Amino acid sequence: MARILITSAIPYINGIKHLGNLVGSQLPADLFARYKRGRGDEVMFICATDEHGTPAELAAAKAGQPVDVFCAEMHEVQKEIAAGFRLSFDHFGRSSSQRNHKLTQHFAGVLADNGFIEEVEEEQVYSIDDGRFLPDRYIEGTCPNCGYDKARGDQCENCTKQLDPTDLVNPRSAISGSTRLEVRKTKHLYLRQKALKGRISDWIDSKTDWPILTTSIARKWLDDGEGLQDRGITRDLHWGVPVRRGDQPWPGMEGKVFYVWFDAPIEYIAATAEWADANGKDDAAWQRWWRTDKGAADVTYFQFMGKDNVPFHTLSFPATILGSGEPWKMVDYLKSFNYLNYDGGQFSTSQGRGVFMDQALSILPADYWRWWLLSHAPESSDSEFTWENFQVSVNKDLADVLGNLVSRVTKFAASKFGAGIPAGGSHGPLETALIADIGAKLRAYEAAMDAMEVRKASGELRAIWVAGNEYLQAAAPWTVFKTDPEQAAGMIRLAFNLIRLYAVISRPFIPDAAEVMMKALHCDDWSWPGDASAALDLLKAGDAYDVPENLFRKITDEERADWQVRFAGVRK
Repeated sequence: MARILITSAIPYINGIKHLGNLVGSQLPADLFARYKRGRGDEVMFICATDEHGTPAELAAAKAGQPVDVFCAEMHEVQKEIAAGFRLSFDHFGRSSSQRNHKLTQHFAGVLADNGFIEEVEEEQVYSIDDGRFLPDRYIEGTCPNCGYDKARGDQCENCTKQLDPTDLVNPRSAISGSTRLEVRKTKHLYLRQKALKGRISDWIDSKTDWPILTTSIARKWLDDGEGLQDRGITRDLHWGVPVRRGDQPWPGMEGKVFYVWFDAPIEYIAATAEWADANGKDDAAWQRWWRTDKGAADVTYFQFMGKDNVPFHTLSFPATILGSGEPWKMVDYLKSFNYLNYDGGQFSTSQGRGVFMDQALSILPADYWRWWLLSHAPESSDSEFTWENFQVSVNKDLADVLGNLVSRVTKFAASKFGAGIPAGGSHGPLETALIADIGAKLRAYEAAMDAMEVRKASGELRAIWVAGNEYLQAAAPWTVFKTDPEQAAGMIRLAFNLIRLYAVISRPFIPDAAEVMMKALHCDDWSWPGDASAALDLLKAGDAYDVPENLFRKITDEERADWQVRFAGVRK
């Protein structure tokens, strides 16, 4: 049994996320967590809300709430929506937790002790009209590298180049749009990333199995232009982790907080400690996942995130860990994703263009969305959500292939054989060929899942569903029943075992439908299939079953047209 640590990029607190955010981190992480649990591994799956920084303050002000109250409420909203999508976190934490305060302050202290923190008097942009220093991400302008006119002062989302606000052409306040900006002096702490460049570079070079997307972004940030730069880790804000050196005050840093990019990744560790606290466990329980001197040496750590988060997790967070000189567990595999676009354009949180997670659940169950998103995951390139494609995928893959098999088998059995899985029959050439085919396809599915090739895995899973349908078409037990009821019974018994196998292996993708299938079979044996022959003989003659409601209903043309219109406009 392997020990698997999984984290997904933590969603920001300032609003409900759209489907592009979901498929870029949390959903594929959940797929992998469910798969590894199904294979019998010990899994710790951690996520949290990212609650600090100016966006949280502004969102709270817009809502007319104190920022701590706003964050607490939005955490519960995001937690509930995550549960609606069946995201199986072991813990869904908060970066504003006291655990994260203490751990962030600890890391800052040991980094300073090791000479990797420098106090710098810098010139920072101040907005006269807003009456405040502007964090980098709240200054917008034109990227000097690619010409994108909505680049932020910390990073261009278009070309991913790391920026400083003074690099921007025609800068403006992202809060008010004001161009009345001036540069004022202030003191901040900087993480001396340049001093750690060699160690970070060697570490990245050692990750020969990482996706090309991940390593290419990391290398671009390391080697382009002047390469890796020292980076400020504090800001002139009120909401955040107060700047302290461990448990001691930090002279000259009074009233400042740590920059959100510094404290947010540390929350992965802190959230695991929160899990221990919530479950009445001691520190040893979470340290065995994160401290290599406390048992984490045998942990394999996987991270999932969109490509915009890659630089912080391949460079800055590793700089924090390496610079600490402490035996913390570092990521073994970082799975990154491109962007999911929406129906000819982009998802837009501000304009409400596209489907947001709460809206998605209001119109269809989670499995419909999980299947489409995962089977179209933006791995090798950006992908696009269209309502036409969504309708076709749901209707053909889920309703016609999987749902139809379950319905045909259970209804036919009930009408011809009554209660209990029928007895009789023996395996002939068709059954022998099916078992061999299922065995080979199952190994291909497992290989794709182990490699975190999400789209390929969905294709392999669908192929297993199709194999069962093709068998039933060729065997035609409804025709055989007329002349040889006993042989037809054997075919149907095999088909019942197919349903049970489908429930087990489909559970990572469509957990609700898997539960329905298993409940209909009165079965609670979720053991992963090893030998296909044994797996397809697990349910025996006489075992009880029910005829379930249709697993999936089809999406009508009228619904599709209505949703296209409804989600094209501004969200109210």
